[in-house]
Amino acid sequence: MANPAQENARSAPSPRAFRNPVLPGCHPDPSICRVGGDYYLVTSSFEWFPGLPIHHSRDLVHWRPLGHVLDRPEQLPLDGVRPSGGLYAPTIRHADGTFYVVCTLVDGPGPSGNFVVTATDPAGPWSEPQWLGESESFDPSLLFDDDGRAWFHATRPVDADGHTEIWLREFDPAALRLTGPEHVLWRGALRDAVWVEAPHLYRVGDFYHLVVAEGGTAGDHAVTVARSREVTGPYEGNPRNPVLTHRHLGAGHPIVATGHADLVRTGPGEWWAVLLGIRPSGGRLGNLGRETFLTRVVWEDDWPVVAPGIGRVEAVGTPPDLPEHRWPAEPACDHFEDPELGPQWNRLRTPRERFWDLAERPGHLRLRLRPETVTEHACPSLVARRQSHAHCAAHTALDFAPRDANECAGLVLLQNDAFQIRCVVTLRGGRRVLRLIRRAAGADRTLAEETLPEGRVRLAVEAHDQVYEFRYAVRGSSWRPLGGPVDGTVLSTEVAGGFIGAYLGMYATSTGRPSANVADFDWFEYRGLE
Repeated sequence: MANPAQENARSAPSPRAFRNPVLPGCHPDPSICRVGGDYYLVTSSFEWFPGLPIHHSRDLVHWRPLGHVLDRPEQLPLDGVRPSGGLYAPTIRHADGTFYVVCTLVDGPGPSGNFVVTATDPAGPWSEPQWLGESESFDPSLLFDDDGRAWFHATRPVDADGHTEIWLREFDPAALRLTGPEHVLWRGALRDAVWVEAPHLYRVGDFYHLVVAEGGTAGDHAVTVARSREVTGPYEGNPRNPVLTHRHLGAGHPIVATGHADLVRTGPGEWWAVLLGIRPSGGRLGNLGRETFLTRVVWEDDWPVVAPGIGRVEAVGTPPDLPEHRWPAEPACDHFEDPELGPQWNRLRTPRERFWDLAERPGHLRLRLRPETVTEHACPSLVARRQSHAHCAAHTALDFAPRDANECAGLVLLQNDAFQIRCVVTLRGGRRVLRLIRRAAGADRTLAEETLPEGRVRLAVEAHDQVYEFRYAVRGSSWRPLGGPVDGTVLSTEVAGGFIGAYLGMYATSTGRPSANVADFDWFEYRGLE
């Protein structure tokens, strides 16, 4: 059992510095655990496949992708899931040589609610989901106590107005099921608190500490704390609540909506929190979604103090008292020379057929044209990655000969099925054209169109906050602009709604008709320009 008086002991601050967020791009609802000198972090993924990306670090600052917890179609039924449905708020814990992830599937086509998966290696393979029978609850977590018992806790609504409560039952790790009586622990620190969620329990000193989020995931997001001498309660609120929020800093602050924290104790004895936040760009809009940030925690009077001496999450901070451990940098350009797609690439909802191929034309990503499109709740022929920088550029090279006006392929920037930007090669009047389309509230508007010769076309997009500019080049020509600057506010959650950030990638469709055609992408390059 840790002694809070010893938790603050640490060496003098390092002259090194780290930059937040530690996981840029759409990596919300982070959860973390430590095993020896290794740290493992998992985040929400909603309707994207594979599900629940898992990262590995040895210094809490530099992270490498290990893969995904749910990477087999039979594990993850996302068929037809609405935008920002799917996988919510996982928690990762380790006990007796086994890793556990609990998570919620929201609005699934079959089973929904809370489930648990296990693995002996966080890189996988992970088990099939074991459903826990709690369909109304969400944001689950686990506590493995010092006495060998384990406890499941989660959030559930108490009315239709956003009021919720945190409840707890014992968890049987061998049978992977809930057992024993139920206990209601907490309904929030503030009077009439809404969206009291994201609970995590820790045993520190003589107390069980319950860390939760309050106020919703937008600008009023906050971290609050309660404690009890018994895991089942009663819990008393910290008189200093909220222990972290940026709500009082205003919507113009460079980091907003901080909350949904999970704590971890390092080997040397420091405490740190991972949490989500948003970096607005171009007018208080969040195209990047909710990202993973890191901040220090100390203990005073048997309570956690988050971001001590500062009271807020900063863009640049002093790193943990751990040896710096950088991983080899990932290449900016994927030449599709590996037998499988890398962990940065995602598909939309569960792929029931393999529409992508890396072997038929070596050194290329081949997408098969299928009837599904990115404008419906389907699994289209789309391979995409997160936009991770407000200032960035992406380039790709496409070989594609459309056979009909319903066929197209190219570059897509996607928030959801109703809000997106598409730069695609298609046919019009028997001639091959490149078309730029902006989709807002479910309505397409063509912004530019250029006739193309036969052969390869290179496509590019460059983003600066909410301004996106598209270019193209054909064999023997320099880069040319495709239309003018495009308003990228459709890629923000404030305009489009939901909980995710923008994705961008390669796309092909036959728009409702069967097709035997394919589109080949030679490479894809993504670079941050900040």
